[in-house]
Amino acid sequence: QVQLVESGGGSVQAGGSLRLSCAASGSIFSINDMGWYRSAPGKQRELVAAVSRSGSTNYADSVKVRFTISRDNAKKMVCLQMNRLKHEDTAVYYCRAAINVEHRWGKGTLITVSS
Repeated sequence: QVQLVESGGGSVQAGGSLRLSCAASGSIFSINDMGWYRSAPGKQRELVAAVSRSGSTNYADSVKVRFTISRDNAKKMVCLQMNRLKHEDTAVYYCRAAINVEHRWGKGTLITVSS
């Protein structure tokens, strides 16, 4: 069974950094786009950053410059380096990947940024 497992969530003070990782496992033939989304209280889930198989990236305006997405195709992993975190970055972060032509979601990991 294909699954995505996130790690690296936690609490940090504003201005700090965290790194999220997401590993795909199971019967995988192909992985195309991979990315991170987040859900904050009272807000819709939004795209944070995405990276294509070839390495092209896309970021939400609110995180540009501060966050960096990367992937390792051989390890079937995608990471999100988050710097200069702000209180408004507080949310549950979800990994999403197009695996075997089907979009899959991780269970999410909570990031809490205290001001």
